[in-house]
Amino acid sequence: MPDAGSGPVRRLPRAQRREQILAAATTAFARQGFTATGLDDIAAEAGITRVILYRHFDSKTDLYQAALDRFCAVMSDHVAEPVGGFTDASIDGLLKAAIAEPDGFRLLFVHAAREPEFKAAADRFHEQVTEIAHLQISQVVTDPAWARWAARMAPSVAIEAIIAWLDAGQPDPDLAADRIRHVIAGVITAAAADRGLDCLPPTV
Repeated sequence: MPDAGSGPVRRLPRAQRREQILAAATTAFARQGFTATGLDDIAAEAGITRVILYRHFDSKTDLYQAALDRFCAVMSDHVAEPVGGFTDASIDGLLKAAIAEPDGFRLLFVHAAREPEFKAAADRFHEQVTEIAHLQISQVVTDPAWARWAARMAPSVAIEAIIAWLDAGQPDPDLAADRIRHVIAGVITAAAADRGLDCLPPTV
């Protein structure tokens, strides 16, 4: 938090200051979650006073929702509405959004999903991509129940794979999308298998 000896906080245009606060809030919330993050933490992250923060946001809840909305706009920029299924472009778009805003990606898909007040945004996205994935997977997986299972699994696996990739330090970014697609292909292959446990290798 800036102290009395640090000098006045530099004035910024309102829109620029709001963006600065939202970026700082995204980082702080993604680090500690909603409950453990205070407005003083966010003000310190942004390098401003709490008074300035309150000029832009009425409450911590208001700020959290605005941070989620900000990342959803990033998602919209990178993840185009796919036609016909959960395509390669869908994976590329998710990965690009995560690279552009890793803290925002974690905020939406890790933290918000655990916060009853905010999980609706994460749930809504998951339901949308599940329906999209089902369009494609049902053409490959003939059993309707297993097609639904794979359609729910594929987006979840993609998101978890991207989070794990971020946590691992973003190795080989040029190869990341292909490796994530291999993981999703494994889910579809498992759902389409026409044999049960007898296809597993014998244990030693």
